[in-house]
Amino acid sequence: MDEQYGLVVPLSLEEACDPRRMALLVYDMQTGILGQIGERDRVVRRAVEVVQAARAAEIRTFFLRHVTLPPELMGVSQLRMWRGWQRVERAADVVSPFPPDAAQTQLIPEMQPTDREVVIDKITMSAFEGTWLDIALRDCGVTTVVVIGVALEIGIEPTVRHAADLGYIPVVVTDACGGGDSEAAERSLTALRFAGDALLTTTEEFRSVLAPG
Repeated sequence: MDEQYGLVVPLSLEEACDPRRMALLVYDMQTGILGQIGERDRVVRRAVEVVQAARAAEIRTFFLRHVTLPPELMGVSQLRMWRGWQRVERAADVVSPFPPDAAQTQLIPEMQPTDREVVIDKITMSAFEGTWLDIALRDCGVTTVVVIGVALEIGIEPTVRHAADLGYIPVVVTDACGGGDSEAAERSLTALRFAGDALLTTTEEFRSVLAPG
């Protein structure tokens, strides 16, 4: 450990990963979103392994879910975004793709939370914006957030960057993440490596840190 000014600054993944001060964020593992991921099976398999390891280590786990408002309530930024993603000419043509109760909005069967976990709905890309996630993490004394899920280039990168700005140590389990566009997803990982705020690891390494030996 690197100690200075009465603070302990982790130097390694092992030092950052104290289960008592960690949380796992499972980002948007939803039926309708995973259907757009080229390596769906790999992402699901690795994500399941990470969640199982987190549960065994009693790490606090939060599942994120993207929902959309009725178009009448979306507002300018939401209408602009969905107009672009749905490739329609006018805001009047936008439809709500992820209503809370729709089948495509639900978490996949492999990612169902236990009664010791929770699902947080959001309409933003960062899991921290407009949600109570930051309040809950700080109240539990969490200092490290581990992120898995989809999509790297859409929501995981902004969530990781936001976590760093809020003072958390972000950990990205890269093989338990996926992207809709492989090149864009790789650019996101490259940008996160360059920025240096996040620790990037693999499922195997993460599991070994939680259960050394």
